Amino acid sequence: MKFLLFSGFGARTQRFVLVAMLLAACSPCLLRATVDDALSFAYEAALPYYKQGYSIRKDAWGGDLGVRDKKAVSSQLFKGNNYWFLMASDVKGATLSVHIYDDNGNLVDAESWQKGRFAGARVSPKATGTFFAIVQILKSPEDRTPWALVYGYK
Repeated sequence: MKFLLFSGFGARTQRFVLVAMLLAACSPCLLRATVDDALSFAYEAALPYYKQGYSIRKDAWGGDLGVRDKKAVSSQLFKGNNYWFLMASDVKGATLSVHIYDDNGNLVDAESWQKGRFAGARVSPKATGTFFAIVQILKSPEDRTPWALVYGYK
């Protein structure tokens, strides 16, 4: 089998180049797939709150973190609303945490929970303003753990 682009190379070189091209083309898809999988799990964590009347926003955050690394995600929250922030990963054995802080650095969680690769925090802001969800990978079998965060309000 000869490829027009590789007609000057041997069969072994042609196979190597073809495999390298396929891997290069697929690697961004594989990386994106894991964050997309984490996002699916985050929406799964949000489902019980949706059933309780929370409007789940399409806004979502995600990425990957090393164990014990933290990331701050800012959001404008409004007095009078009740918010749930829900974080998840697709990595089995990962343990996550999410907590909400005000712009002075005060922990403002009304409640929070953590169940393996799922975590949630609820806040009822006493004033409208900027708040920060601090997400963290507490434990993971992976060096970098994909995560996603969604939120809902009512």
